[in-house]
Amino acid sequence: MIHNSYQILHTAVLVVLSLLTMACLIRAILGPRIADRVVAINMICTLTLAMIAVLAAMLSEGYLMDVALIYALLGFLAVVVLCKVYIGVALEKREKAERQKEAESHD
Repeated sequence: MIHNSYQILHTAVLVVLSLLTMACLIRAILGPRIADRVVAINMICTLTLAMIAVLAAMLSEGYLMDVALIYALLGFLAVVVLCKVYIGVALEKREKAERQKEAESHD
């Protein structure tokens, strides 16, 4: 009886986490700014990590926690790379705007 209750609880948590992941995916696609997209991708990584942890508890498989740790490291690196790209794009836009201003002021 108790085992069945935990099974239902784990399944419900996985369904909720999946729905939240879909909502974050929509935000990542439709996000008006790049920063919104980066935050949504970071949230997707976190939710996936939580799903892996719930699966590890549900299936009583310890190796899944190792997978979760590796996934956390990869997710962190992905967000750092995305932020670096975002900063590069923002700086490039700023420099382009400054060059345009200078060209207009000389004319």
